[in-house]
Amino acid sequence: MNVAKNLDKAAILFPDRPAISENDSEIPYLDFNRRANRVATGLIKLGIQPGDMVGLCAPNSADWLAFYFGVLKSGGVAVTLSSALQSDELELLLTHAKPRLILMADEKLEQIGRYAQTARIEKIISPNGDLPLLKLLELGCENFRSIERDRNDTAAVLYTGGTTGTPKGVMLTHENINVSSHNVAYSEHSSETDRVLCCLPLNHVFGQIHIMNATIFSCGCIELLPSYDMELVTHRMASGKVTKFYAVPTIYSRLLSIPDLKQKLGAVRYCFSAAASMAAEIVRQWKDLTNLTIYEGYGMTESASAVTYNHYYEHVIGSVGTEVPGVEIQIGNEQGDFLPIGQEGEILIRGRNIMKGYLNNPEDTQRAFRDHEWFRSGDIGVLDDRGYLFIVDRLKDMIITGGENVYPREVEEVLFTCPDVQECSVVGLPDREWGERVTAFVTPHPGKDITPEDLKAYLKLRLASFKVPKQYVIVNELPKNATGKILKREIIKQFSDEKNK
Repeated sequence: MNVAKNLDKAAILFPDRPAISENDSEIPYLDFNRRANRVATGLIKLGIQPGDMVGLCAPNSADWLAFYFGVLKSGGVAVTLSSALQSDELELLLTHAKPRLILMADEKLEQIGRYAQTARIEKIISPNGDLPLLKLLELGCENFRSIERDRNDTAAVLYTGGTTGTPKGVMLTHENINVSSHNVAYSEHSSETDRVLCCLPLNHVFGQIHIMNATIFSCGCIELLPSYDMELVTHRMASGKVTKFYAVPTIYSRLLSIPDLKQKLGAVRYCFSAAASMAAEIVRQWKDLTNLTIYEGYGMTESASAVTYNHYYEHVIGSVGTEVPGVEIQIGNEQGDFLPIGQEGEILIRGRNIMKGYLNNPEDTQRAFRDHEWFRSGDIGVLDDRGYLFIVDRLKDMIITGGENVYPREVEEVLFTCPDVQECSVVGLPDREWGERVTAFVTPHPGKDITPEDLKAYLKLRLASFKVPKQYVIVNELPKNATGKILKREIIKQFSDEKNK
């Protein structure tokens, strides 16, 4: 088994159909597959062997896709990193994964040069790095059969963690990715005639599995944008070519404000919202204005995206749907018991989509599973009598803002390095546009004066932009329990009460 065989199949079945559309230029499946073959054989000539880690840290592009599938074809493991990461974050993840080679944008060269030796990176592939991508392509050849891998071999590593503690590199196997790609394509009635707009980062599980891999699996075309840009998004859709639109709640909320929305959607037949729960009111407004439903599902990096899907035929607003084929859900309590329908508890998941484990992290891998087979999601949910899942709360403190995952602790650790900060707590507050707004509550040292502007400037130099809090609240005291632990829910409650006075 090899995930890249889905690309091989598409090149055989639909050689002349477009695989990727980028900057008004289309790449047919045959040409795209040949380009990935060149990457694969070039990597093999550079010494890459099955199981070797190969990094990708660059914005969305057709080259990113060709490199990703080339790595898989060679038998390597694609370690996909956000191009928004700052120097300290990159150093932590690269020294953890230790990829032998890495594809990256030139703007990261200075940062990575400081620790390439520590991370044991042999070559940096970028226009001004050790080896330009074009030179790598010249090393390879167009005809190549993807190397066979075991279904349980790791295909890709996607990071969920941050800048402190042990980073969590989720190891997704070839089987994990194939199962989820099939489930997405099946649930969404995907076909080779679909053209899918992708403006979400390909290093993220949603962009990489739900959009990219599922589209290649169904032999459709990826209309690729480097990032979200409202003008470009609406221009692409208004062209009448795009049939499927994927976005996060933030984007849907912004699009609702533009005039003639229905006309600007062109031929879009399907809309899906990812990463954070969509407000029911946004779904209703979208339906009223466009006559299209915003579909949702439930998933996470550790599940290779798809766990549940809110159906074509029985869409329930407020729910994340029912289990996708081959995936099981139970609701459990702290004592290890499964709970009956209608009772709230932790969402437990079992299926061939669940990760192999966390890279170089056996302790967290063991803690992530109950009885070695049920993955502990860390989310609180409830199932109704028809099998529809409703998300109630999160056991973990993770914040989902604009489709990106933010872990409060990593932001707090950086805040604590600011000399004037005595205590801090980072929480997610409800936000119509962002889903959740990263908010920092800060207590200064006695006699010190801290401004939100100073804190923001400090953090912007040390964290990716999506992790930097959008709001800062300076307080004299943070609520704590008897043991001195800061009570995050009490912070949110007090802040809400103050706003409502």
